[in-house]
Amino acid sequence: MKPGRTGFSRIAFAFIYSMKGFRAAIKHEAAFRQELLLALILVPAAFWLTTNPVHLMVMVGSIILVLIVEILNSAIEAVVDRTGDEPHKLSGRAKDMGSAAVFLALLNVVVMWALVLYQLYFYA
Repeated sequence: MKPGRTGFSRIAFAFIYSMKGFRAAIKHEAAFRQELLLALILVPAAFWLTTNPVHLMVMVGSIILVLIVEILNSAIEAVVDRTGDEPHKLSGRAKDMGSAAVFLALLNVVVMWALVLYQLYFYA
């Protein structure tokens, strides 16, 4: 086992590293900035549209999932780009799969929001 921080120090440094990750995503990833803007619009909209805790969890949770998946996709792309500039089928596959994951997360937002809104406004 490698030596490292323990206890509160570990938690504090994990938080610091997480904030560095957020700053890097905002600074270097246009897609993350767009999805963050979408989140800043949709999360308050969810609270405006419903007060039902389950609906809020589904609506807000689906948005947070997009941000998580985008950060993971960006991390994959950074690692792939770090390994070299020459085209390689596995590098392309990794990037395409990350992009597919983001697409599915965005599709999840559409489906979850549509189901909640249908239940709120059209379901008898």
